[in-house]
Amino acid sequence: MASSVKKVLSTEKAPQAIGPYSQGLLIDRTLYVSGQVGRDPASGKLVSGGPAEEFKQALVNVGEILKAGGCDFSNVVKTTVLLADINDFNLFNDVYKQFFQGSFPARAAYQVAALPLGARVEIEMIAVQGPLTCV
Repeated sequence: MASSVKKVLSTEKAPQAIGPYSQGLLIDRTLYVSGQVGRDPASGKLVSGGPAEEFKQALVNVGEILKAGGCDFSNVVKTTVLLADINDFNLFNDVYKQFFQGSFPARAAYQVAALPLGARVEIEMIAVQGPLTCV
């Protein structure tokens, strides 16, 4: 059996991990991005301005980790969204669709009891390096 290549990703352009996990892992051409909340990378604190600003910052953070792995939002194949309040679902969708061009990835969204740091959202993604052709 051939071995797979595992690369740990880290970028200063996204908040540093607040626990024992990596910002992202690249396994061969598949990139796994750990859950990101709306933290400002410089201060480490959640951004102010309400849920939409947190959603946007969480997506910006994911985007920086995608870049560190040689990907962008066009490479994303699966997203998992954890919301503190499912009533924010439509607002989240309004922000989310600003980050994707063309087809959207598969996605699951859940309301959860609580998120780290009192965040309103946590987003994780799976992406595949290289051009993806949609048929």
